[in-house]
Amino acid sequence: MSEIKGSVFWITGASSGIGEATALAAAQKGARLVLSARREEELERVKKSTGLAGENVLVLPLDMENQAEIQPAVEAVLRKFGRIDILFNNAGVSQRSSVLDTKFEVFERLMNLNYLSVVALTKAVLPVMIRQNSGHLLVTSSISGKLGSPMRAGYCGSKHALHGFFDALRSEVYHHNIRVLVVCPGYIKTDISMNAFSADGGKHGKMDENQNQGVSAEVCAEKILQGILRNRDEIYIGGKEVAGVYLKRFFPSLLNRIVRKQAPK
Repeated sequence: MSEIKGSVFWITGASSGIGEATALAAAQKGARLVLSARREEELERVKKSTGLAGENVLVLPLDMENQAEIQPAVEAVLRKFGRIDILFNNAGVSQRSSVLDTKFEVFERLMNLNYLSVVALTKAVLPVMIRQNSGHLLVTSSISGKLGSPMRAGYCGSKHALHGFFDALRSEVYHHNIRVLVVCPGYIKTDISMNAFSADGGKHGKMDENQNQGVSAEVCAEKILQGILRNRDEIYIGGKEVAGVYLKRFFPSLLNRIVRKQAPK
């Protein structure tokens, strides 16, 4: 557990779901935490749940859609801990609406939050890790980052973009002893569908049945930490939906037929 124990582990989207579960699991393994999200009161709740003493945890509210907050946030982490060992780019939002009905502004927000803000934070942290000659960059993509799903076109597009960026970055920073892990969850039991954008940018407000029956956030978090420790490049977490990744690779026509049956008539 040497890479997690004692590390400075920064998690965005830490106020709920996968981010919160990863924070609790990392705290149990001895990490020092930076917890970021928009809702400070929820971050304080997560901080309390970790059981960490104040010197080992920093609550750092951050709105990833406001890129002006990113560099000051990096400086705040360095003032507190002096280094950043693991950055988990986990903040993001999903979507439940057709391409035809969705306002273009919603696609812009999806790209800004799920992709461009992640690039901005990664670029801000990268010089720190290069100076350290060590670091681990994580990003939450999705099984939808490997294939397309109806009613999620903007979300899928933003997650596909992450793969191109982080696959390229992985090769650039390897000689700096910096590792890159792309996390691809399938159906995880969180509020992601509840908070997903609708066609006009409002909240979808419904729990998907597949999501409700999904893998727990706690199990997902443990698999993420295992991925760090094993220096994995990419991991898939979920149930039978993970098979879609391999169908896409080896039997794309079959996957296309399956996906068409899921599309609304």
